Amino acid sequence: MKIEVWSDFVCPFCYIGKRRLESALEQFPNRDQVEIEYKSFELDPNAQNYAGGSIHEALAKKYGMSVEEAKQANHGIGEQAKSVGLEYNFDTMKPTNTFDAHRLTKYAETIGKGKELTEQLLHAYFVRGKLISDHDTLVEIANSVGITKEEVVTVLQDQERFASEVRNEEMLAQQYGATGVPFFVINQKYSISGAQPTELFLSAINQVWEEEAPKPKLKKLGEESATVCTDEGCVIPEK
Repeated sequence: MKIEVWSDFVCPFCYIGKRRLESALEQFPNRDQVEIEYKSFELDPNAQNYAGGSIHEALAKKYGMSVEEAKQANHGIGEQAKSVGLEYNFDTMKPTNTFDAHRLTKYAETIGKGKELTEQLLHAYFVRGKLISDHDTLVEIANSVGITKEEVVTVLQDQERFASEVRNEEMLAQQYGATGVPFFVINQKYSISGAQPTELFLSAINQVWEEEAPKPKLKKLGEESATVCTDEGCVIPEK
């Protein structure tokens, strides 16, 4: 079974949804036969790099609410994060463009470190308050999963490196009908939108497994040649 996950590193529900999916898989007996693949999605491809200000102010401006209302909204999201073991620090979050972070993650996938880097980028943004568009910061985060500074610099200095991979994944999400993230696709046939409860993920995974997993072969009992008819005739058992 393959589960593709579209997400953005500045999407609070993406980190929550990731944890809920992981929790569901821990309860799934065949989890060792499930492949998770993370896909790129930018909530705002035109977002500028961080220029100061808080996430509360950015949210208030985007949705036409007061800063206090934004703080209340973020508090509610923070409570959901706590329910899955995450401690969001909204006061230190730095809203920014995520394109370079996505490009770097596509490179990390080529050396088998995509999942680890995805986790560390989410943790860096939501928990540690790191500026994940800053190249020195990306070097630090990548180093934590075993990617060298030289590798990171090579990718980031060339804006074309892995750019098409990011854009192609974003276009594929649109073709699937995704208008937001997190967005999950199971076996390229079933979709789940949003950070749904763990129980829903587990139910969906079990359903897809039952529908698509290979059925076990039957064990044969008795003599194979005894009293059987085929399109070529009937076998007469020997006395």
